Amino acid sequence: MKSIFRKSVLSVAVLASGTVAGPAIATQATAGPVTAVRPAQVETKPAYAEQAQPPPPPPPPSPPPPADEARRVLHYDYERQPNSYYCAPAATRIALSTQGKVVSQREVADKLHTTRAGTNSVNDTTRVLNDLTSGGYQTTEIKGAEAEPAQVDKLRVDVVEAVDAKRGVVANIMGTAVDTQGNQYSYEGGHYLTIVGYRDGGETMKIADPYDATKHYWMSDDNVADWIAERGYSS
Repeated sequence: MKSIFRKSVLSVAVLASGTVAGPAIATQATAGPVTAVRPAQVETKPAYAEQAQPPPPPPPPSPPPPADEARRVLHYDYERQPNSYYCAPAATRIALSTQGKVVSQREVADKLHTTRAGTNSVNDTTRVLNDLTSGGYQTTEIKGAEAEPAQVDKLRVDVVEAVDAKRGVVANIMGTAVDTQGNQYSYEGGHYLTIVGYRDGGETMKIADPYDATKHYWMSDDNVADWIAERGYSS
């Protein structure tokens, strides 16, 4: 009982004197037994917590797939030939439009020396294409009734190189050929058309036909090469 009474008196004395209360409490905190500071030790992390690693970051998003370098189609301005003998001017005009050159078929026909009998040869389309652009066009002939494998390979290489350089290819063809959809096109008297793209690394070519109402279609390289046989192309 005396001990309880003494602690009560000390408490009243400390509260009665504001100047003593602060130091008295501080002294009590430092003078207490060692176990008094154990609460502070509770805040420290145990050994296993210090060794724990943060969770790994989420994996980065997958990169987009690479562009399909095996396919390319040029932008071109299609215009159908107005008559049966303007196929070369129309095809040449389409090829010029792939380089942003917009001219009339009449102007191209004058430069090609086109008559009602048509245009003489692919040498004329090569000449006019070089005259109206920065150049780079060459004439390639495929002699024989059918294209040899080496000639098919060259056509494929030439088309890919020209299209990659944004040059439409003008081809002088004759006879009948079938596109990738099974559609048949027949020009027994000869015709000019434009190759404006490729896919499958050049094994399939996109045709812009100035005569056909469907305007464009895809055809295999060997069919195109056989179509050009005995004539040639400007690339």
